Amino acid sequence: MKAIRVKQSGSAEVLEWDDVPDPSPAEDGVVIQHRYVGLNYIDTYHRNGLYPIDPPFTPGLEAAGEVVAVGSEVREFAPGDLVAYTDCLGAYAEYAAVPASRVVSVPEDLGAERAAAAMLQGLTAHYLTESTYAVKRGDTVLVHAAAGGVGLLLVQRAKHKGARVIGTVSTDEKERLAREAGADEIIRYNEVDFVEEVRRITGGERCEVVYDGVGRSTFAGSLDCLKPRGMLVSFGQSSGNVESFAPAVLAQKGSLFLTRPSLMDYVRDPAELRSRSGELFSWLKSGELTIRLDRTLPLKDAAEAHRLLEGRETSGKVLLQP
Repeated sequence: MKAIRVKQSGSAEVLEWDDVPDPSPAEDGVVIQHRYVGLNYIDTYHRNGLYPIDPPFTPGLEAAGEVVAVGSEVREFAPGDLVAYTDCLGAYAEYAAVPASRVVSVPEDLGAERAAAAMLQGLTAHYLTESTYAVKRGDTVLVHAAAGGVGLLLVQRAKHKGARVIGTVSTDEKERLAREAGADEIIRYNEVDFVEEVRRITGGERCEVVYDGVGRSTFAGSLDCLKPRGMLVSFGQSSGNVESFAPAVLAQKGSLFLTRPSLMDYVRDPAELRSRSGELFSWLKSGELTIRLDRTLPLKDAAEAHRLLEGRETSGKVLLQP
């Protein structure tokens, strides 16, 4: 089969379209023929070595498609089933062997395209707003990169739960998308000081929670946007790793909470994975949650997809198609 391979860490150019052996299922696993593969920022961290993985490897953490083979111990899936998965490296390929415990069934009326687009970013939005900080009616929520893949979902979920949502964006088009998703207020972070704007918008009250997937360039300011005992949810670092700081700063700024969560710890248990994905899929089918598909590129063009993502030239979800 064909797959994207990383043989050494580096820029997008290290992504190679290569021939690799066809996979076989483990006793407790399945082989899936991919229809769609999801592109995520974490893929760039694996590629460039920020999150080191011994080469050579096939990147990618989410996909949807059809089961084509099952292991001898698998009872819950059969060839022909439409399924999806996340949290399993190797999605940038025509086929993948995946443990059955990491696979979820996809309703036919949802489809492979939306399922592939939803798994990592959708489940991230689910656990961030339902578990890490359970957004409630009347909260004021700041979402950085509000027009990004996760950002648009966070805006929708926080608004649906009755929060006042402030989003940061960089362009007119991204402002339009964030407002369509439900953002009440928009801050152009490249034109004004977002901390001062948050204080102005809230009359000095600030926010119960800040969802920050940007990292280094927004971290310190995000702390200053919080009310006493507010929570900074730092779930990414598209601008780079956050620099070290003294924990006493959290006390000085009002007994703040700081967490650096990972999806993998919120879906580690197969029952929790299926519960969260089932609820996520129901939101998508009902229209309670909408995923904006930015574009779909051939899987062989993964390098171009990485360049677009890192250049902040996308809004919403990018899919790769084998």
